[in-house]
Amino acid sequence: MSAVTDRAKDFWDRISSRERKLVVLAAFAAPLTLAIWLGLSIQDGLDNMELRNDKMRRALAVLADLKARGPVSTPEDDILKTMGPEPLSLDTYLDNAAKKAGFPLKGTVPHNPVTRNGFVTTSVSINVDDLELDKLKTFLQEIETMSKIVVITSLDTTRDRRDRTKVDAKLVVTTYSFEKVGDGGDGSAAPKKGG
Repeated sequence: MSAVTDRAKDFWDRISSRERKLVVLAAFAAPLTLAIWLGLSIQDGLDNMELRNDKMRRALAVLADLKARGPVSTPEDDILKTMGPEPLSLDTYLDNAAKKAGFPLKGTVPHNPVTRNGFVTTSVSINVDDLELDKLKTFLQEIETMSKIVVITSLDTTRDRRDRTKVDAKLVVTTYSFEKVGDGGDGSAAPKKGG
C-alpha cells in the first residue's frame, strides 16, 4: 500500500466513532454544497443572459419597426426651401439675437464670401468680452435656432481672469445662400438650384 493510504488508515483508526461520523458527513456535505452552489451560479448566469437577450430582442424589434417605416421627412425640415439667392443679413440677425440675450453687440467683421458647389457661404466674426455665461448661452441658442441656414462654425471661449462669472468669446457665424447664375438681360440674376 502507498504511504497516503497508510496515513489515511492510521488517521481513521485513531479517531473516535463520533469523529468518524463527522468526517463521513463532511465528505458528503462538501461536494453536495459545492454542487448546489455551482448549480445556482450557473442558473443566475443563465437568467442574466436571458434578460440581456430579451432586451436585445426588444431593441432589434424596435429597429426593424423603424426601418420598415422608412425615413421621416417633413416639408418644414427642408433647409433648401428656406434658402434664397441673397444671403441673410447677419448684422441684423446677430443684433436681434444679442437683444434677446440682453446685451448690445459692438460689431462684426465680415469675411469674403466663398462660392462652392452652387452655394455661397457668407461669414462674420464676432468678439464679445465680459459677458455673463447665461447671456452667452442664450445668445448662442438664438443664433442656432432663429434660422436653419445660420450656424456657428467656430467658437472659442475663455473665462475672464478678474471675474470668474464672465467669459470672453470669439465666434464665426455663417449663413448660406444659392449661387447667382448669369445675368438674365434684365439685370437680375437667377439663383442656381442644386447641391
